[in-house]
Amino acid sequence: MNTYEQALANYIEATNTHDFNQVRTLLHPDAVYWFSNRTCRTHHEIQHYFEQAWDLVREEVYAASDMQWIAMSEVQATCLYTYHWEGYIHGEFASGSGRATNVFVREDNNQWKLIHEHLSGMPKES
Repeated sequence: MNTYEQALANYIEATNTHDFNQVRTLLHPDAVYWFSNRTCRTHHEIQHYFEQAWDLVREEVYAASDMQWIAMSEVQATCLYTYHWEGYIHGEFASGSGRATNVFVREDNNQWKLIHEHLSGMPKES
């Protein structure tokens, strides 16, 4: 049996392969993503969004820090974290960060699957 912590680590690792088939194996069939500019409700929509991002940000590396597991039970777990990305946009190095919420659910086979992700950019400091 994997843990919800391992599920998040596996998800980040899969994201960094830039192969959506690896990401898909970690998603719940009813996964919903909230991005700053779009909601994706199907695996097809989620795949399209990921692939557009990977096309724009070449050699992207995605990472998480400041992870806080705020709600856990035998069947669900919610994590807040700061996400970081870096890569090349039109040949120029670029990077950024934002806030993330991931919700995992445990299926009958004891595998944790991502059912919801909400990403938003970091607010500008005044």
